[in-house]
Amino acid sequence: MHASSQNHNYHQIDEYIRSEMKKQKIPGLSMAIIKNNQMVYGQGYGYSNLEHQIPAKLETVYQSGSMGKQFTALAVMILVERGLINLDTRVKEYLHDAPKAWKNITVRHLLTHTAGTTDYPSDFDYQQDNDEDTMWKMIKKIPLDFQPGEQYSYSNLGYVTLGILIGRVTGEFYGDFLQKNIFQPLGMKTARIISESDIVANRASGYELVNGKVKNQEWVAPSLNSFADGALYLSIYDMVRYEVGLNSNAILKKQTSFDQMWTAVKLNDGTTYPYGFGWSTDETINGLRVVKHGGTWQGFETFIVRVLNANVTVVVFANLDEADPETMATHILEMYDPQFALKPSVDGEEEGEDDDEEDDDEEDE
Repeated sequence: MHASSQNHNYHQIDEYIRSEMKKQKIPGLSMAIIKNNQMVYGQGYGYSNLEHQIPAKLETVYQSGSMGKQFTALAVMILVERGLINLDTRVKEYLHDAPKAWKNITVRHLLTHTAGTTDYPSDFDYQQDNDEDTMWKMIKKIPLDFQPGEQYSYSNLGYVTLGILIGRVTGEFYGDFLQKNIFQPLGMKTARIISESDIVANRASGYELVNGKVKNQEWVAPSLNSFADGALYLSIYDMVRYEVGLNSNAILKKQTSFDQMWTAVKLNDGTTYPYGFGWSTDETINGLRVVKHGGTWQGFETFIVRVLNANVTVVVFANLDEADPETMATHILEMYDPQFALKPSVDGEEEGEDDDEEDDDEEDE
C-alpha cells in the first residue's frame, strides 16, 4: 500500500471498494491511484484465487480484455512515427489480400471502430482453436455493416485485423512487437500476451456468476488469447510503469501522436463520436479532458480512467465477469478529488464497449 502526504481519505475508498465487492460478489480486486507518475495509493482486496485462498496484491496479474486495445493502437502509432504505416492509407496497401469491399477502409477507420467491420459472428465457437490465418479468412468473408466512416460500431475483428497488419508490416507477431517496443522499454515486467501453458507468477483466476454463485470462468481456446483485440496479462505495477510512459516521450516521440489517439473520431457527416484510438474520450464536469477504456474477458473485468490535464489515473482490475470496474474507477476518482467527477453519461452506453468473446465482449471497452 502506498499513500501520499496529502490528506485524501483512503480509508473511505477502502470501505467503498469492500462494500462493492461484497455487493457484486467479486472474489479479488487490485486498484491504484496514480498522480504525476507516482502511485499515491494502491491496494489488493479479496482473493486472486479462491481455491487456494491467495490474496489479491499489486503484483497480481489480471487479463486485460479490451483494455488491451490501447496497446495495439500504441503499436500502430509507433509504426506511424517510424514511417512504416500511414493512418489515412487504405488497409489494402498493407494487407494485399483484403476483400474488394474494403477498398476505402483506412488504418484510422480500424483504430476508431468506424470501418464497418463487425464483432465475432453469433455462431463463433470460442472453444475451437483458430490461428491468425483462419481468423483472417473468416474476417474477409464477413460483409461490412456500413461504409467506412459512416458511423461508429465497436469491432473486435477490426482490432484483430490491426494485429495482423502489424505482423505484415514488421514481419513479427504483434505480441513480440509489444514486448520489444513497449513492455520492455517501460519496465512493464509482467505485461505479456496471455498463455495458458506458461508458468505465470501471481496469475489470478477468472470467475463468473452462475445463478448468483461464483464459478470458474468458462474455458476458451488458447489461440483466441493471441489476437490483438485485448488478450494481455497486466499487473498494477505494469500500469504504473505504463503511466510513466504515457506521460513522457519514452514510446511515442511526438505529442501529436498522443493527441490523435485521444481525439474523438470525426465521421463522414462531420459529427464526432467519443472514441479515439483504443480509448474512449470524455470530460469531467469542469471540462478537464479524460480518456478511459474497459475490458471483459474470461472471468475478468478491467477499467482505466485518465484525467489528461491533471496527470491523474485510476486503474481497477477485478476477477469476476459480472464486476463493474467502470463505476468503481470513476467513483474512486471522484472520492480522491471531487473536481475529477465525470460528466453524467448522455446515452448510458459506454463507448468502446465491448467486445469479444465470451460475453460478447472479449474485451469490452
